[in-house]
Amino acid sequence: MKPSSSTSEHGGRSPGGAARSLWGTLFTDPDVEAETSDRAWLRAMLDFERALAIVQARAGIVTEEAARMVVTAIDVGHYDPVALGEGALTSGTPVVPLVRAIGAHVTAEGRAAVHNGATSQDVLDTALSLVAYRALGPVLDGLRGVAAECERLARRHRDTLIAGRTLAQHALPTTFGLKCAGWLVAVDEAEAVLARVRTHRLAVQFGGAAGTLAAVPSGGDLTGQLAAELGLAAPLIPWHTNRTRVAELACALGEASGVLAKIAQDVVLLAQTEVAEVAEADGGTSSAMPHKHNPVRAVLVTACTRRVPGLVSTVLSAMAQEHERAAGAWHSEWQTVTELLRLVGGAVRGTRELLSRLVVDAGRMRRNLDLTGGLLMAENVAVRLTGRIGRSEAQDLVAEVCRTAVASGQPLRAALLADLRIGLSEQEIDDALDPAGYVGSAGEFVDRALAAHRGRGRP
Repeated sequence: MKPSSSTSEHGGRSPGGAARSLWGTLFTDPDVEAETSDRAWLRAMLDFERALAIVQARAGIVTEEAARMVVTAIDVGHYDPVALGEGALTSGTPVVPLVRAIGAHVTAEGRAAVHNGATSQDVLDTALSLVAYRALGPVLDGLRGVAAECERLARRHRDTLIAGRTLAQHALPTTFGLKCAGWLVAVDEAEAVLARVRTHRLAVQFGGAAGTLAAVPSGGDLTGQLAAELGLAAPLIPWHTNRTRVAELACALGEASGVLAKIAQDVVLLAQTEVAEVAEADGGTSSAMPHKHNPVRAVLVTACTRRVPGLVSTVLSAMAQEHERAAGAWHSEWQTVTELLRLVGGAVRGTRELLSRLVVDAGRMRRNLDLTGGLLMAENVAVRLTGRIGRSEAQDLVAEVCRTAVASGQPLRAALLADLRIGLSEQEIDDALDPAGYVGSAGEFVDRALAAHRGRGRP
């Protein structure tokens, strides 16, 4: 059973989806925003309280009539997140005013089934799991969309030549298809990690005041029932101060963010005026420079992903928690995880749109291979000489010829033909300087990535 999504007034989406602001949807995705809003958190907390009453009635711990009153109060009552937040100042969490508000809608018998045996952390930890589970739905769908765009580009440009760059300098020829295949594999890996966390690590929390469930007879048996009712994983024992689950969620989001940041950064670099090998089809204009065609989506993805590592660090720093209940570290997770989900959702949405509109200039890629006058192919020349004069000797000789070519301003081809020590025919030199003949296993690697992606299917 998957986590439910209520549609009543207290739990439905706000009109128009995400809340409107100056920043709009620059840094998030409307679907993710809707699942991480204040009302989404409130819906998740109410879902816990509803499920708790239901499973306790089934177990005979509270009466069915009391549980029915609680469920009715939750389903038809109006609960204001702002008012709950204001009421949280005296208790440190919005759970206390929420429980009081639910209790105000039921009789004394019904109040016996409200929040029975639970503690505030049970509600908020379970709510965090529910919010994350629901928000990860559109995030994972978006990542699969990003992967589909990477697959399309890798297939189309399997053999499109491009300069491979190391330390920001021309290194050896490669293919744009292999670059996209690298993106594809990384996205698939990040998506798999997030999907595993969503399915197996987002768990219900039910431990009571100190993690012993002392107030609930046979309370330990209820955890699995709660998990089934809410569609979450069932933990072995309460995890109040064991924050590995939250840390795994944060790190998985951080990993996905890093993968998307890499794609955006590659696009920004390839779209530079001097390079001009890719462009965004509808790139943005400058407020002051009419000639500019800015890679706006790549820039916005970068903005999202730059904020993520610090948030992940906050979650990791909160793992050291005191005894059976943290004094502040646990509280620091709520907004941090919410912002992580929103930012990664925004980065996913932006990357998908970016790649779907990416304009690839294969001709410019090929022309840029010649910018160094053939120096890019020096290694291939040395490889062809190795069998004749030895590896070290070949490398030293070709390095010397390269220096001569740079000093004289002539292409490497001319310098090689002029040096009698090279001992290669003109045709052999031309073959050695052809980038298409020195991409190694690039095509095979693209095919492997495409086959692996096809073999994954949808989880």
